[in-house]
Amino acid sequence: MAPTDETGQTAPHASPFATTPPPRSPLPAEGAAGPGAHMPRWLPRAMVLAISLVAAFQLGNWAFHQLTGLLLNVLIAFFLALAIEPAVSRMADRGMRRGLATFLVFFGLAIASAGFVTLLGSMLAGQIIKMVEGFPEYLDSVINWVNTTFHTELRRVDVQEGLLHSDWLRKYAQNSAAGVLDVSAQVLGGLFRLLTIALFSFYFAADGPRLRRTICSLLPPARQAEVLRAWEIAVDKTGGYLYSRGLMALVSGIAHYVLLQALGVPYALVLGVWVGLVSQFIPTIGTYLAGALPMLIAFTVDPWYALWVLVFVVVYQQFENYMLQPKLTARTVDIHPAVAFGSVIAGTALLGAVGALIAIPAVATLQAFLGAYVKRYAVTDDPRVHGHRGRGPVPGLLDRARRLWRAR
Repeated sequence: MAPTDETGQTAPHASPFATTPPPRSPLPAEGAAGPGAHMPRWLPRAMVLAISLVAAFQLGNWAFHQLTGLLLNVLIAFFLALAIEPAVSRMADRGMRRGLATFLVFFGLAIASAGFVTLLGSMLAGQIIKMVEGFPEYLDSVINWVNTTFHTELRRVDVQEGLLHSDWLRKYAQNSAAGVLDVSAQVLGGLFRLLTIALFSFYFAADGPRLRRTICSLLPPARQAEVLRAWEIAVDKTGGYLYSRGLMALVSGIAHYVLLQALGVPYALVLGVWVGLVSQFIPTIGTYLAGALPMLIAFTVDPWYALWVLVFVVVYQQFENYMLQPKLTARTVDIHPAVAFGSVIAGTALLGAVGALIAIPAVATLQAFLGAYVKRYAVTDDPRVHGHRGRGPVPGLLDRARRLWRAR
């Protein structure tokens, strides 16, 4: 019979090692949760906030990619408005309404562009007709050269029949017919984009003062002065960049006009203007587009003339890239040639052709704006500043020879 205490309850059994076992913890009541079973109050809110942030980021990323084309068009329009800002402001200062002044500037640009494109199109159409009519003569001359050089017996009839019945020509015709709709869609898309850029440029230029007032109304007076100063710097640098491009287009056009005129290529003046404008104002591929048309026209005169034009285009491009462009850009935009070259590469990597076109004025504006806030100090009078490694002037070769002669 188990021993009991004074209260009548059964006494616990004694441990064989004379130690008392620990008391059992009472069981939790039914329906009550354990100490780690309930959820913290902040966890649902944190989960909802995290999901909301991820959803907002995904939505913003999707919207940015969808609007990338529109943002690039607005950026181009803004720099175009900065370029025509001096002309519009000069006409507005003389009493003309700003909207009318902007319209007149755009109208003049449109008339000049339309006239140039019309003249170039008529010239190109005439040369294509001439090439088609003279194709048999070109083919006969090529066949005679091949027969004389390689001792073959080719005939024009055999070559024409082989070309007309070739699988390559048939597939090319099929692909060209299927690609007509794609080309038409691209042309319509290009026209719509050009209209969008022109519309935004017009509003940026015509409502420039109102836009500046709107921006300044959101900032304190100290910040307003900085914004206005940055705006003026952007106008000056963009105008300087276009001025340098215009000078390079003039030099390039004159050089190619002299070459084409010396070779007796028709429409030498129009081709010179084409090379100058396209090579300077169409980035990345402008040089190749500019040189292809004169080569094509020169080929109709003499195939060797096309080779001479190709050699001249390549040589002049090297001269322009390494000598003419760095000096003109450094003078008009006031940035180092290496910085200008690097900014074009960076702009191309970020925004493609648009980045290559606006990289130099954007970097020049940023450099000029930040230059006002960088503190400069007087440079110490040390020979090492001028490139000398020693403390004194570096002796020349004659001085060293004299010292060795005296030492002997």
